[in-house]
Amino acid sequence: MAFDAFTMLTLTIALAAAAALYLAVEWSSVREPSLLCWSAGFATISIGSSLALMRGSGYLFIGIWFANGMLVCAHWLFLLGVSRFTETRLSRGWYLAIPAWGGLLLLPDWPQWSKTFLVVNSLLVALMTLHASVLLRPHGKSLSVGAVQLRYVLLLHGSFYLAKTLPPLVPGTLIDLMAFRGLIIQISLVEGAMAIMLIALSMTGTVRYRREERIERLAARDPLTALYNRRALEVRAPSLLATVTPVSPGALLLIDIDHFKLVNDYHGHPVGDRLLIALSEMIRSLLPERAIAARLGGDEFVILLGGASRMQIETLATTLRRQFQQLAAQTCITPEPVTLSIGANLFDRPPASLAALIEQGDVLLYASKRSGRDSLQLVDSL
Repeated sequence: MAFDAFTMLTLTIALAAAAALYLAVEWSSVREPSLLCWSAGFATISIGSSLALMRGSGYLFIGIWFANGMLVCAHWLFLLGVSRFTETRLSRGWYLAIPAWGGLLLLPDWPQWSKTFLVVNSLLVALMTLHASVLLRPHGKSLSVGAVQLRYVLLLHGSFYLAKTLPPLVPGTLIDLMAFRGLIIQISLVEGAMAIMLIALSMTGTVRYRREERIERLAARDPLTALYNRRALEVRAPSLLATVTPVSPGALLLIDIDHFKLVNDYHGHPVGDRLLIALSEMIRSLLPERAIAARLGGDEFVILLGGASRMQIETLATTLRRQFQQLAAQTCITPEPVTLSIGANLFDRPPASLAALIEQGDVLLYASKRSGRDSLQLVDSL
């Protein structure tokens, strides 16, 4: 099969339609906004390439101006999808790209029309594609393999379109958009088909990684409070506990809500859930850098600290108890005050196991409850 213009356009139509359908199916299952933008972009390319075929039948306005305009729209949708994926906002200038392309209608029909049209059209595509690549730069953290691949594919694709603006400026270069004639036109058709395949694969890998990362994150989190669950704590605790030394002690705080059952009995479980969420937010806001917080279950929470001191534990426990008591007194009145009991252990060497450390915290926690609740029981093992 000869790789003439019409063959390459037919191949582009099929590839873009397949990519649009596949990404739409992916979007229907994960509801990632970027997928919908990218799917719409490929659908636009498929339609635009179909319209480009009409050039051979003499429909030049549709086959040239409208078809190339849809190519610009498709790349704008790719850029929008990347901005959604990276959670960055596009500046207002990028929303003027489509009206700027519409200005090509004002170009006069003169001998250099094809060259001027190609330069402006290619420049718009290049700028949007290169900006999408810039948005995918890792900002202090590694991207997924798919996102890195997408970044470089877009970078190469945008660089190609930027390079396309140079040949028309060379005197004597043959560029005839009406008949798909000229070497740069033929190369563009081949590059377009290859780019569609690479971009589609990269986009799929990018979103698949995001989905797997989200599933992994949800599996590690308590569904109500969004703190780590017990399983995640068991996975993350060893690395923190391994750093414990006499110079940099560790600490465990086991926290339990006093009279929490009364909240559920008098105000209902939704109010109890809101109280648990509020406590988790307080814990999260008070955590120092080297710390892990988790919900063990029910109304029991744990904080694991690295580089801790007795003063730090007492300050943290006092602040947490005071804030929580004030909130509980305002939101859910009960016969007995709803407060916090805390058992804490400060240690200067790695414990035998996390389970053993939690058992020690349990003993201290119930000592706090036996002593009248709303208190901290701290054992300093230094």
